[in-house]
Amino acid sequence: METARVLVAADKFKGSLTAVQVAERVTAGLRRVVPGLEAETLPVADGGDGTVAAAVAAGFERREARVTGPVGDPVTAAYALRGSTAVVEMAEASGLQHLPDGVFAPLTATTYGSGELLAAALDAGATTIVFGVGGSATTDGGAGMLAALGARFLDADGKPVGPGGGGLAALAEADLSGLDPRLKDVDLILASDVDNPLTGPKGAPEVYGRQKGASEEDIAVLDAALAHYASILGLEKAALPGAGAAGGIGYGALVALGARFRPGIEVMLDVLGFAPALARATLVITGEGSLDEQTLHGKAPAGVAAAAREAGIEVVAVCGRLALEPEALERAGIARAYALADLEQDPAVSMAQAGPLLERAAESIARDFLS
Repeated sequence: METARVLVAADKFKGSLTAVQVAERVTAGLRRVVPGLEAETLPVADGGDGTVAAAVAAGFERREARVTGPVGDPVTAAYALRGSTAVVEMAEASGLQHLPDGVFAPLTATTYGSGELLAAALDAGATTIVFGVGGSATTDGGAGMLAALGARFLDADGKPVGPGGGGLAALAEADLSGLDPRLKDVDLILASDVDNPLTGPKGAPEVYGRQKGASEEDIAVLDAALAHYASILGLEKAALPGAGAAGGIGYGALVALGARFRPGIEVMLDVLGFAPALARATLVITGEGSLDEQTLHGKAPAGVAAAAREAGIEVVAVCGRLALEPEALERAGIARAYALADLEQDPAVSMAQAGPLLERAAESIARDFLS
């Protein structure tokens, strides 16, 4: 009988466990039932928060830079570097976690720090940058990012417009001539799990504004301001998939930085070396905090399962809560899902005890698939 070799390639359980911790707990549970089991861990991410951590776990060097946070305060942001390839996560600089005490700033939050973080990667010699976008506190169309990289956004009096998406309503002139010349020689890959356009009913303000504290009135203001911004920088790319990612930073990267959009999980699987790890495996365990409809639209477990299915390798999943029917799991290429909610019904307890519960779930996987 062929020796079992397990690849644990799961995303984080948001609010409970990092992707690295998920891999450690699953491996511990498996080995409790099958001592000496050959198990390889490859924490994964889809471009959102946790992307830099996944790259570091895969052997990239963690680097840090002091940058401008979403409301103007300095923050320490990390990026990952290996050779001339950098993984930059916009949430590290401009994410919701940097809002003071959860005080939202939907109209004024800026992506300036994300531009500074990209500049830090350029300073480190990066010529390929995977730019993971998600988890943002911002809806400024990437204007702040571009300003940090040398662009100027001016009002009718020739003065810089205010920060955030709200300030773009006063935009009269966009001068991109001062953009960092090193950007011309960089392959910038926009890695995102969302394919929304910039504006409209499926655009950044309407779909994601509320989670950043925007009122209905704010959403209307932001949508109009971003539409005005796009009328000056170029409307064509505003409708492209990914333009609406992370409050429209995708649009800024596409229209001014020559970025190319790729689904985040596809990019990250390439960068992390998933294919050779998969070739060594006989079973893959993936997962994330909530397996639901969103999972099927470009989230990490769906990407892992699709690649494993193509290679003919069985996949099972772990999750905090399961909101998919068995048929949907099967279509995604997942043979079975093990939810912590089946072991502990109280969500608060389940989140607090996610580590031990995950080990128990992994013991069940070992008994069902490896014994």
